[in-house]
Amino acid sequence: MRRVVRQSKFRHVFGQAVKNDQCYDDIRVSRVTWDSSFCAVNTKFVAIIIEASGGGAFLVLPLHKTGRIDKSYPTVCGHTGPVLDIDWCPHNDHVIASGSEDCTVMVWQIPENGLTLSLTDPVVVLEGHSKRVGIVAWHPTARNVLLSAGCDNAVIIWNVGTGEPLINLDDMHQDMIYNVSWNRNGSLICTASKDKKVRVIDPRKQEIVAEKEKAHEGARPMRAIFLSDGNVFTTGFSRMSERQLALWNPSMDEPIALHEMDTSNGVLLPFYDPDTSIIYLCGKGDSSIRYFEITDESPYVHYLNTFSSKEPQRGMGFMPKRGLDVNKCEIARFFKLHERKCEPIIMTVPRKSDLFQDDLYPDTAGPEAALEAEDWFEGKNADPILISLKHGYIPGKNRDLKVVKKNILDNKPAANKKSDLISAPKKAADTPNTQNEAKLDEILKELKSLKDTIAYQDERIAKLEQQMAKIAV
Repeated sequence: MRRVVRQSKFRHVFGQAVKNDQCYDDIRVSRVTWDSSFCAVNTKFVAIIIEASGGGAFLVLPLHKTGRIDKSYPTVCGHTGPVLDIDWCPHNDHVIASGSEDCTVMVWQIPENGLTLSLTDPVVVLEGHSKRVGIVAWHPTARNVLLSAGCDNAVIIWNVGTGEPLINLDDMHQDMIYNVSWNRNGSLICTASKDKKVRVIDPRKQEIVAEKEKAHEGARPMRAIFLSDGNVFTTGFSRMSERQLALWNPSMDEPIALHEMDTSNGVLLPFYDPDTSIIYLCGKGDSSIRYFEITDESPYVHYLNTFSSKEPQRGMGFMPKRGLDVNKCEIARFFKLHERKCEPIIMTVPRKSDLFQDDLYPDTAGPEAALEAEDWFEGKNADPILISLKHGYIPGKNRDLKVVKKNILDNKPAANKKSDLISAPKKAADTPNTQNEAKLDEILKELKSLKDTIAYQDERIAKLEQQMAKIAV
């Protein structure tokens, strides 16, 4: 007898918005016309791009700082143009990258307990794009590797630890890049572009591995993301302006599945959970979140449910798995941006038992980097280091991001662009010991001059006291 209803533990996933007092209120969410999510979340902070006069800024709020946010609350405001995209480092919960209309990428270190003063000085400024930077994405497994893509149609991969651009893919895209996604181990990237092509690229070999023309035939923006099995999931529009989603194998020949959804004109932002194989689709300007399960059985992309609300969403943040409450069987948490507030939405699977549900929480990617930047640039790959959520996630101590600038004078003149970029990770011939000694001498001199000043002031105060005593007599 044929089963009519497909068996799935996620058939009854339901979403629920939190109460008003647990929202973040009175936030002027950015009005810039750019199709990024405007919000980034990790286990400690929520960051939101906001309206700012005379430059670009974003808020960084500790997760517990709910309620009304004061207008004078400090911001991260070092950019001279509007901020277009932000992304938390997966290996350090206090480091965030931002891309802006001022053509720069900035990397920021957020203090342990959040901001007490506005932050204007980034740890490092990454300059290399000639037009606005609309996409920033950290490497999933290598420490301090950051990708940025701009309206100059270039994708640059940086070693943030040295502040250098090590790979520049500036001749692969002939039109604007809509989005970029790393695969599970960070060996490949996939991009969706305005020329209606989806490309799978090996960034270190600087070659296109697979390409699909007219993945979606409509003219409106597409999105493409990697799934953990290497397949590619895309969203876009048909020629009749219907919203579509499609699933492709890594060679991008023909779609494994192609579904048409509705005729709304908001860009569908996909959020993917590799542990449960669920994709959540949030349309910009929609008031709903649709979710689908990806499986090996036809029709491969199974519709699960829709979370609906009254207010349209301006943007959306997606909490990493290690930030969820496993005791409440929470499988996803979104941070929905309204015009003046940010509202968390919790997705749960109803279970009767209070025990840890190991089928909902397989081991997930932890905060430890599997590779150093230099190893990755030299050609090594590694899957994410997994952690168990059985006893909840206990954050470890984050080490500060240190940027060691190489001595430009030591660099030899560039001979061959491609080979030069690949061989760039070689350590600069710096002598840190002599530098440290020079710094120590400088500090000791400063201390001596401070002591001298204090001694002189002590004498002066004593004399003045004697004079006052005489006058008083």
